[in-house]
Amino acid sequence: MSEWEDRLAKWQDELELFKQLDDTPWVPLAQAEVETGVSRSALRAWYRNGEIESRLVDGPNGPQRLVPLEAVIQRAAQSPRIQRRAERELSLEAQVALLRNRVDQLELRLAALERHTEKP
Repeated sequence: MSEWEDRLAKWQDELELFKQLDDTPWVPLAQAEVETGVSRSALRAWYRNGEIESRLVDGPNGPQRLVPLEAVIQRAAQSPRIQRRAERELSLEAQVALLRNRVDQLELRLAALERHTEKP
């Protein structure tokens, strides 16, 4: 194993230990952003203001900031702006699902009309 692979394996082992020590997993900011939809800048503001905890650990590429995922989820639930964005995204997903259903129905009707007009 190379030195980099050793560092990466050690870092992953440390993350696993953090998960075992706490009830909630501590994740890097990038993972918290992906899993919750909260921007990194908001996450940084939250831990700098003491709204969520954070830890600085050695990562494979240098110091890595970790935050408790559950705390991020709870804090995001208190943010009206994040809630509105989530509702908009949910709303867009629902609209897309409805439109797909409508297109499927129209395709079935078109196929039936084509079969009907092709018969002598």
